Amino acid sequence: MKKLKKMIVPILSIWYVLTVGFLILNKTEIIGIQTNKSSETALTQEKLVELSELATLKYEYSNVIISRTDRTIPVPVFPDFNFAEAIKLIEYSGYLKAGTDFSKVKPSYDEVSKRLLVKVPKSYILDNVVETEKTKVEDVKGNIFSDYPTQTIIDEINAHKKQLEEEKINNGFLEEADKRAELLLISHYSSNGYDDVIIEFY
Repeated sequence: MKKLKKMIVPILSIWYVLTVGFLILNKTEIIGIQTNKSSETALTQEKLVELSELATLKYEYSNVIISRTDRTIPVPVFPDFNFAEAIKLIEYSGYLKAGTDFSKVKPSYDEVSKRLLVKVPKSYILDNVVETEKTKVEDVKGNIFSDYPTQTIIDEINAHKKQLEEEKINNGFLEEADKRAELLLISHYSSNGYDDVIIEFY
């Protein structure tokens, strides 16, 4: 009888330890399952910011413009005599970039429908840059009296690049950038285990 009691005590102790351990482990797994999707969403968000450059749409352009400046003085015989007219041929190139801010992407996962809704800011113009090191200015007409300020050349280029930007926007440049962002986001979240992904721009 004493031997039996001695055997029961260790067995009950082992059973108690195993039971408590199982309950703790099981509880941890349940918590892990409940928080798994939200943790994954946070991790994929960090990766997403790193991929933001891939969604940027870039358009490279080159242009040639003719810029003219003159000084007119009244001459009796020639009322509109331009004594210091200057004409410049300006050749330049640059690029236009459009994209969205991936750091402001808002993903929300619906446990019931198993659907991931991703809200994304609409695309906008990120850069419109003229590569000044590639800009060429040639004299078409000029004389010793002509004075052509550098600021005039800069103003001409800025006016034309702004016009080009507006034309590209009117032709759907930003919508095209949205499509690129949407495809990247769907691919990104799908590769992270989300089968049903809805992209919504705001």
